[in-house]
Amino acid sequence: MKTVLFIQAGGTIDKNYMASSGNYGYNFEISEPAVKSILERIKPDFRFEILTVCRKDSLDMTDLDRQKMLKKCRDTKAEHIIITHGTDRFIKTAKVLDEIGDKVIVLTGSMKPEKFKNSDAEFNIGTAVGAINFLKNGVYVAMSGMVYSWKEYQKLKKAK
Repeated sequence: MKTVLFIQAGGTIDKNYMASSGNYGYNFEISEPAVKSILERIKPDFRFEILTVCRKDSLDMTDLDRQKMLKKCRDTKAEHIIITHGTDRFIKTAKVLDEIGDKVIVLTGSMKPEKFKNSDAEFNIGTAVGAINFLKNGVYVAMSGMVYSWKEYQKLKKAK
């Protein structure tokens, strides 16, 4: 496998809740890329790079944030890209990235922060890494052990 570029966009996967006496644990920040601690634990047998484009909840992402992500994906030499992203706006970002035709791009995230004991973050990252080796060029979403083209994922989301 060639080098995998992991791009941090933010979302629940990267959230860190900062409990203090005044906020009862409701205060969060988007902290260091969750994928960094996951990869440190599993010590993968492939080369990777981690890059932060933004640290936002996907509901707060702007078109400018998506354009920055598009530029990074377009400009990198890496042919395999995994983006950690908030699940609420996967489709909006995937639609922008779909114009890149010569790379495999997988968006993933989690329903609970990676720092939580019962988080799905590590499983979703593992699904994305495993799948990226076999996917054709295009944009995909990896969640809950499944990988979908972003267009198919969009249909599934509408059907719910």
